[in-house]
Amino acid sequence: MSSITHRIADLFRMKANKALDRAEDPREVLDYSYAQQQELLQKVRRGVADVATSRRRIELQINQLRQSSGKLEGQAQQALAAGREDLAREALSRRTAVSSQLTDLQTQQAALQAEEEKLTLASQRLQTKVDTFRTSKETIKARYTAAEAQTRITEAVTGIGEEMGDVGLAMQRAQDKTEQLQARAGALDELLASGALEDATLPAARDDIQAELERVTAGQDVDKELARMKAQLPASATPPAVESEDARQRPPDQEATP
Repeated sequence: MSSITHRIADLFRMKANKALDRAEDPREVLDYSYAQQQELLQKVRRGVADVATSRRRIELQINQLRQSSGKLEGQAQQALAAGREDLAREALSRRTAVSSQLTDLQTQQAALQAEEEKLTLASQRLQTKVDTFRTSKETIKARYTAAEAQTRITEAVTGIGEEMGDVGLAMQRAQDKTEQLQARAGALDELLASGALEDATLPAARDDIQAELERVTAGQDVDKELARMKAQLPASATPPAVESEDARQRPPDQEATP
């Protein structure tokens, strides 16, 4: 069971890594890394500034203690000159305490000075690394952008890209449908010409009897029009009457005597 669980976990990790790889843009990753390094550099610089400020503050305190020590020494000399040994002793006692504080502050000053130099050197090194990374980052981004553009152009030319692939499929479907409709139209024309199908645009109930009646009616209309045209002709232009079929068939001996 444990082996199956590990295999399933590994499978999910592989799937997740593939999904992340597809969604990950190296240019964004590089910009994010550069921003992180810039932030770290700013922290180091702030640290250097804080240490320098503390060192400067201690230096001011050291200068004040030195001035105080010199003043107490002068007061002790004046007290001795005035015959006040007790005042001179008090001044020298205070001067000793000031000297002790001065020694402690000088020790702290040296430590802060060393820390400041250390942080300054680290800041300079980090700045060099950040500048180098920035140059490399821009170079890699430019190469990636060029490779991406070249890949898209090649996919567009060859038609294997996702977008161009969809366009190609749409064109193929449209062509297939067009050919299918053309074949259907040709088949219907053949069936209509052979009489297997009736033309729906013709009048309904058109059978052989109706067609014959329409032919006879059309012939009568022609005879009427011909008679009307003959009646409009002048008398001299009237052609001789055509003998009737009975007269043409009558024998010669049966003709009427004058």
